[in-house]
Parts: sequence; C-alpha cells; structure tokens
Amino acid sequence: MRLLLSWILGLVFGLGLIVSGMVNPEKVRNFLDIAGAWDPSLLLVLGAAVVVTFIGYRLTTALLERPLLGDAFHFPTKREITPRLVVGALIFGIGWGVGGLCPAPAETSLLVGPAEIWAFLVAMLVGMWLVEHALPRLTRWEHHHELHH
Repeated sequence: MRLLLSWILGLVFGLGLIVSGMVNPEKVRNFLDIAGAWDPSLLLVLGAAVVVTFIGYRLTTALLERPLLGDAFHFPTKREITPRLVVGALIFGIGWGVGGLCPAPAETSLLVGPAEIWAFLVAMLVGMWLVEHALPRLTRWEHHHELHH
C-alpha cells in the first residue's frame, strides 16, 4: 500500500510540474530574468505551493500522530544560517539559473524534455556525490594538515 500511495503522490507531483511549466527550462530562466524577459507566471506556482503546503502541514500535524508513509515526522532542528548553507544556496541558484531546472523538474523532464536533460541530471548527481563524499574528506584533510603545521 505504501508503494502504491508513494507512486500516486509522485505522479501527481510530476504532473503538477509539467502542467505548471516547471519542466520548461526556458520558462524558468525567463522567471529568473527579472531585468529582461521576465515571466512572472511561476509566482502563481510558488504561491499555490506555499499555501497548499502550509495548510497541509498544519492539518497533517494536527490530525495525525505520524505520517501515512513513515514511522515519525522529521522536523528540521537547525535554524542557523551557516556559510555552508549560503554557499550551497548560491551554487544551487547558479545551477537553477543557468540550467533552468532544479532536481525534481529535471527528473520529471527525463520523459518529456530534450536529451540535454540527461547531461544536466548526470552533472547534478556528480555534484551531489562530490558534496557528500569528496568535500568531507577534503575538509578532514585540511583540518588534519592545519593541526600538524
């Protein structure tokens, strides 16, 4: 049942991305180009997402002891703005602006978008791997060498 419900919710989410235009890199770039050919229509998508999420979050946490597809709710515990968060947000924003896609629309675009989407997704996955595996090793290495010099 969990698998079926997950599939249905993923399908609804993906269809929403397609219908809203979030899988069209040109539309996304035009939304981000506020000094040029600005297309504000994705503000409606953003606004609707915030309203639906706010209401859904409030109702879900008030009515359910645990999520339907999980053992417990997992709420963020960190609230501070760190240099890593700022740098990550900048890198994400650059990738979003240049590529015109973020992760979920890129994955959805695999079925409906141009072949360049595959290159975008591979590069995104390599970047995610580097942050998870190479960056911590580099940080430990730098810290180790600072202690010995």
